[in-house]
Amino acid sequence: MKKFVVLIFAVATIQPIWAQVAKYSNEFLSLGIGARGLALSNTMTSIANDVTAAYWNPACLSSMEKKYELSLMHAEYFAGIAKYDYGGIAYKINEQSSVAFSYIRFGVDKIMNTTELIDNQGNIDYSRISYFSSADNAFLLTFAHQFKKVEGLSIGGNAKIIYRRIGDFANAWGFGLDAGIHYTQKGWHAGALLRDATSSFNAWNYHLSDRVIEVFEQTGNEIPENTMEITLPKLIIGGGKYVELGKGFNATFALDFNFSFDGKRNSLIRSKIVNIDPHFGMEFAYKKIVALRAGIGNFQQETDFLGKKKTSLQINLGIGVCIKDIVTIDYALTDIGDLSIALYSHIFSVKVGLNHFKRNKNPDLNDSK
Repeated sequence: MKKFVVLIFAVATIQPIWAQVAKYSNEFLSLGIGARGLALSNTMTSIANDVTAAYWNPACLSSMEKKYELSLMHAEYFAGIAKYDYGGIAYKINEQSSVAFSYIRFGVDKIMNTTELIDNQGNIDYSRISYFSSADNAFLLTFAHQFKKVEGLSIGGNAKIIYRRIGDFANAWGFGLDAGIHYTQKGWHAGALLRDATSSFNAWNYHLSDRVIEVFEQTGNEIPENTMEITLPKLIIGGGKYVELGKGFNATFALDFNFSFDGKRNSLIRSKIVNIDPHFGMEFAYKKIVALRAGIGNFQQETDFLGKKKTSLQINLGIGVCIKDIVTIDYALTDIGDLSIALYSHIFSVKVGLNHFKRNKNPDLNDSK
């Protein structure tokens, strides 16, 4: 068993000579999930406490209050062209340990394939147009454990499988690991997530017909070759504070910093070695019934028509309503993280939490198979 673990670690950490580092590889996994987190501008590394913690920080999954939780989200961007979906289910094994399974998909469907539009005689035939989808999929298996000897300290990790497909032209299978840590004491929270801790790898395979290759050559496009794509680690550090305001009212404040190491980006703090993106979120709630949220993030340096540089930011808003401490409906006014011409989107997500399943009071029915 030890030899097997060493082999897996070696495969995950050794960079193949044919691999290439992609600056925005698997970027769909950085968008965020759940309307609560999106409304708070993704400041969830230290304060996540439900099934969505499997994405934000797996160590926080041990703070899940219910024994069973299910969460779903559907969002559309660019007038419905792109669709973003998330589903997660979590189970609290005991007071110390929890597990979860999550699925994330970002895709564009019904893309026109015009590579066969012109037949061998040079005639345009619209019946030769077909359609395909370009989609990124991720499957996350999460485990979290809270230490008994150190109160408030927990660790967690994700094993994720990535499947990316561009119609029948290309597909990639990938694998990666996330590692998280969380500590809470007297309303204070601190968390850290190392996403793609050992780097994630996508093995791309291209399936191009002779006709497609011919079209590429005639139009001067490069013929793609099978390759290995590497996603470098990202570090996210966050802190938060929960405050009781009295008479059932409470507030939560959170601040996160994203560190990326894949080259210079348009971040608030940037260099060739490291980029730092800060984002802040706050939530005001009444008991566990209703919550109002706001977040600030996506700080960028922009240049106007006069050549002057200015700093822009994105403001997100949201609300959450809990029904009978079972069903929670969250709403966020946000976007995909683009501050140019992309309009804000209305995001809804739903969460169901149960401590136990009700059994039929009729013993005969309970015992029946």
